[in-house]
Amino acid sequence: MLRTFLNAFRVADIRKKLLFTAGMLALYRVGAYIPAPGINVDAVEQISENFGGSNILGLLNTFSGGSLQRFAIFALGIMPYITASIMLQLLTVVIPSLDKLRKEGEVGQQKITQYTRYLTVGLAFGQSIGYVFLFRTFSTGSTAVVDSYTFGRVFVIVMSLTAGCVLLMWLGELITQRGIGNGISLMIFASIASRLPDGVSKWWTNPDQVFKVMMPFVAIAVIVAIVFMQEGQRRIPIQYAKRVVGRRMAGGGSTYLPLRVNMAGVIPVIFAASLMAFPPTVGQLINTGWAKDLSAFFNPSHWPYLIGECFFIIIFTYFYTAVTFNPVEQADNLKKYGGFIPGVRPGRPTAEFLDRILARLTFPGALYLAAVAALPTIMFNQTSANFYFGGTSILIVVGVALDTMKQLEAQLMMRNYEGFLK
Repeated sequence: MLRTFLNAFRVADIRKKLLFTAGMLALYRVGAYIPAPGINVDAVEQISENFGGSNILGLLNTFSGGSLQRFAIFALGIMPYITASIMLQLLTVVIPSLDKLRKEGEVGQQKITQYTRYLTVGLAFGQSIGYVFLFRTFSTGSTAVVDSYTFGRVFVIVMSLTAGCVLLMWLGELITQRGIGNGISLMIFASIASRLPDGVSKWWTNPDQVFKVMMPFVAIAVIVAIVFMQEGQRRIPIQYAKRVVGRRMAGGGSTYLPLRVNMAGVIPVIFAASLMAFPPTVGQLINTGWAKDLSAFFNPSHWPYLIGECFFIIIFTYFYTAVTFNPVEQADNLKKYGGFIPGVRPGRPTAEFLDRILARLTFPGALYLAAVAALPTIMFNQTSANFYFGGTSILIVVGVALDTMKQLEAQLMMRNYEGFLK
């Protein structure tokens, strides 16, 4: 591992990309500590207990690297851009014009990216207004986050948060173009990794000795399981027929179509956590009897929340996999280029075969995501520990680390250096 890093830094091109990526991530972390204009930092620190890991605010605060807890200029993080990307990806299935753009190659993808940026600005603006009034709800007496909620003061704060989100979107695209790895994913990785020292401190100061001893082994086992499942795939053999081009025989040969066990990634977990965290969050904001009862029933430490989250994870996994992988389109592409699956007729039988295989693969993938997401709640209930073991966070961190390592390995293999994955 160390030798691979040294080889990467010996190549000037890769060294520049790594240093550029590190510089952009450092700039992102600096902005996470700069408060928005007109914000009372002391008041924000006094109400920070509302941002635990058990509600949607805690999830958003984790993805923003703690900047939401400080009401920094990067408090929105990169989540509005991710939400906009997911919405555009889902809308391509419903709106024929977007689906047509998707099939037009690079030109169509640039147009979709432009729409994603516009939608990001709108989502960031609306979310900024929501945060301002959310902090106003938490403020009581001397803990006023903003001195006076005048139109001018609120407008400055909202525009600062929106501009911060747009700046992060631009930095992420710069990392993708000039650095190593996917910029948006690396920003989320940096946000979650920045919370690691606090998590280690809570683990070390935990009075439960059994938890303190078992926690490292459980964490290693979960990481190994995530890597095993993330890299797991079913390889469908593909045979290409030979064609006569002029006087030469072209084509032929065999390859495979990789179908991943977890094709949906971490998106179903984020969807399910956001949906299930809505009732307890509403209970925090509304001081009525029915809202408090609803919040208590869907408390993240209780079984109704756990069962509902697992149910929605499985449903969203099937839904998102069906959106991202179209068996009919894959069968048509194989038929167009002269490819076929041995023992399966081209066309509709191939699409039915791929759909059947995909359904069987998606089920264990959905159960795996539900298990990783449910493990923190189960451990929290059994040990009463003060360290919330974030399964969603580990999923993102391990997935981003694997993808970045593969990209760096590809860069090294082009220069005949040995990569990470042997």
